[in-house]
Amino acid sequence: MANILETAAKSGSFKTLVEAVKVTGLTDTLKGAGPFTIFAPTDEAFDKLPTGTIDKLLSDIPQLTKILTYHIIEGKVMSEDVVKLDKTTTFEGSDLKIHNNGAVMVGDAAIVQSDLEADNGVIHAIDTVLIPQY
Repeated sequence: MANILETAAKSGSFKTLVEAVKVTGLTDTLKGAGPFTIFAPTDEAFDKLPTGTIDKLLSDIPQLTKILTYHIIEGKVMSEDVVKLDKTTTFEGSDLKIHNNGAVMVGDAAIVQSDLEADNGVIHAIDTVLIPQY
């Protein structure tokens, strides 16, 4: 099995996320021992952002790092356990609300594919980029 970053790259659905991780220097973290759970925005999720947002974020590494770390939590939390949570603390430091309204939602994003396992954790694909609220 591959690590989280390799698993995301191989899936083909997370090209923008993988590029952003490389730009921020989070590569070593996500290749590390973990375990980690990442709520990974798909390329379609990034495409929903307003025009120019991705380019702006790629040139603002501190802000991009905050956004990316808001998608990562400690531990390997499989979908059967995610549904039991009402919130979790992200690597960014903020709490991320989780609820089920027919679809499992993390913040404003729906989980569209779950339990993509990796050596050092698990990926849950989401349909919206999560932006921490300050």
